Parts: sequence; structure tokens; C-alpha cells
Amino acid sequence: MDTLIPLNNPESEVVFELAQCSNGAKIALATLNVPKALNALNLNMIRLLDEQLTKWQSDDEVALVIIKGAGEKAFCAGGDVVSLHRAMATGEPKDYVKTFFSEEYRLDYAIHCYDKPIVVWGDGFIMGGGMGLMAGASHRVVTERSKLAMPEITIGLYPDVGGSYFLQKAPDQVGLFLGLTGALMNADDARFASLADHSIDSERFVDLLSTLCEQSWGQVSALNHDKLTQLLKKFESESKAMEKGGLRKHQAVITKLAEFDTLEAKVDYLSALETDDKWLAKAIKTLKHGCPLSAHLVFEQLKRAQGLSLKACFQMELGMSVTCCEVGEFQEGVRALLIDKDMAPKWQYPTLESVPADVIERFFAPMGESHPLSSLA
Repeated sequence: MDTLIPLNNPESEVVFELAQCSNGAKIALATLNVPKALNALNLNMIRLLDEQLTKWQSDDEVALVIIKGAGEKAFCAGGDVVSLHRAMATGEPKDYVKTFFSEEYRLDYAIHCYDKPIVVWGDGFIMGGGMGLMAGASHRVVTERSKLAMPEITIGLYPDVGGSYFLQKAPDQVGLFLGLTGALMNADDARFASLADHSIDSERFVDLLSTLCEQSWGQVSALNHDKLTQLLKKFESESKAMEKGGLRKHQAVITKLAEFDTLEAKVDYLSALETDDKWLAKAIKTLKHGCPLSAHLVFEQLKRAQGLSLKACFQMELGMSVTCCEVGEFQEGVRALLIDKDMAPKWQYPTLESVPADVIERFFAPMGESHPLSSLA
């Protein structure tokens, strides 16, 4: 493999490079480069990625794109909710919240609709905003170090970034379980929940990139997709078997959620479970200490998203997310977990029963004719 060709400052929050292939084609690499913050996605990173992906889409020399994270701990451990907390607490800058979520969702949507193959090398933590980047990629790779979650219930949010759409693809009740418990998934779990496509040893990335550069890539995206799939399958066959995950292990427990009609009954069922299994016990504990309003939002979003297009899901989520920043639970959750770190949020609605129906309905009110995401293709 030839030396990578840098396209911007190597100290940038997202580093862009090109790798030369044997027939003159190029492989494009985008590296999230804030390892001290576990590559948490901020607005500048979103804009850098969106602009560069657009350029690569129209560059005939670029055959495929790889998105990865710097360091060994995380691909991307979430969005920059600290900046959102600052905006919620001060009201400045005006419209920052709507801008942040709108641009993040546009980027996630663009990845879902990208014509060229996109590989997300999902090594380490992949949470929240990181899941949004990964979910739409054509080739989603996890490793033995992968730890995935949608833990928004801990901060008064809900599984956004397209969660309304991609959690529907998980086996029966698994999407709801993940949203209610923020359960941590390993590589096997991610495959089981249809959130990843390939499992490859983390140490093989350099070998993989070298092999990709040895190939002759054409300009027919469908053929490049197929060739890439076969190469990733080959690397997977050479990798160690991934450890069995909690979702597969407790599938029967999770599927039983379908027997209960109401959110309250489902939560009561999970809360009453007695188990010596550390993974399941932690998931139940997170549910019990999570935000009751968030539990309602998870339940409602998955119910209302059934049959919706990807575009409609993102449009619904934008209204939900902006409302989350207005109601107050999200601000309090971020304060308790990430600002003051006292781990003791004082929820405005401390129980499921205390959340008024009209408050829940407010999250699903139309945003009007000038919806920021109305232009999604």
C-alpha cells in the first residue's frame, strides 16, 4: 500500500486522506480525530464530514469511503451533548439546538443514501451519534473491542439519529429493549440486532486497507459494493469467533415483552426480573434509574415510526429532539451525568405515571411547512 495522501491538517477534528489503488482508483478515509473525547461528534465535525463526503461522491477516482475513529477506545461515543447543554442553559447561540440536530440528521441521512460503498470501522465505543454514522453505512464492521449502545434514557433524550428507523430492523422487541435499557452490545449483539454486517479482528485494519488498495476498482458502484462485501467476508472468515452477546443469550426474556400491551406493563415486567447475569442486571438497573419521560418517548417513537420512510423518521425525530431541549429533562440529565457528575438527576416527571399525555403528544406535533429537513432527497 502506498503512503496515504493527506487532504487536510492532520490535527483537524476530522482527518481526510486518500489511498492509491493498483489501477489508479482511490480509497478515501475519514478519521474522527478527537480521541480524548472518545471522538464525540460536534457541529464542526458534522460539517467537515458532510462537505467531504459530498466531494467524494462526485469524484470519479474515489471508489469507496472508510470512516473510522482515532485511538483504540472509540469509533464515536456519541454527540456533543455538552455544547447542547450550554445552549439550553444560556439560550445562546440562538437556534443552535435546531441547527445541530438538523445538520447531524442530514449527514446521517446522506450516509444512508450514499451511492458509493461506505465502510464504518466500528472499533471501540459506538454510541448515540456514533450509531447514527454507522447505521446507514453500506458495510458496517465491528471488532472484539466494539461496545455499542443507545443510552439516551440516562440523559433524558431518546434513541435519535435514525433510531426510529434502524431499531425497527432488530428482532421482535429488541429495539424497544435497547432503547429502554441502554444495554451495551458487543459484536455478536450488533450482528444479532442487524446493526452490523461483518466481525473482523481489530488488529487487521492495516491488512484490510492494504488488501483493498491491491484491488482494481471500477466506476460501477454495484460491482464495487459486491467486491467489497466478498473481501470483508474473507477477512471475517480469518478472524476469531466473537463472544456470544447478551441479546442472543436473553432473547426469550426480551421477546416476552410482546405479551404486554402498555409501556407500564413492559417496564414492570423488566423491573421485576431477578437475575444473576451481570449484563441483564445492568440493563435493568439503567431502566430503573433512567428518565421516565424518555421511556415514553422510546415507546411512542417506535410505535409511530412503523411504516414510515427514513426521511419521515428523521423529520419526526427533529421535532422530538428540539422539544427535548425545551422541556427540561434532557438538560437535567446531561447536567447530572456529564456536567456536575453527581449521577443524581432530579427528573421533572419522576415516574411513568406522572408524565402527562399532553406532554408526550407535544413531542410529535408538526414543525410546520418550513421543516428544516423538508429538502431531504
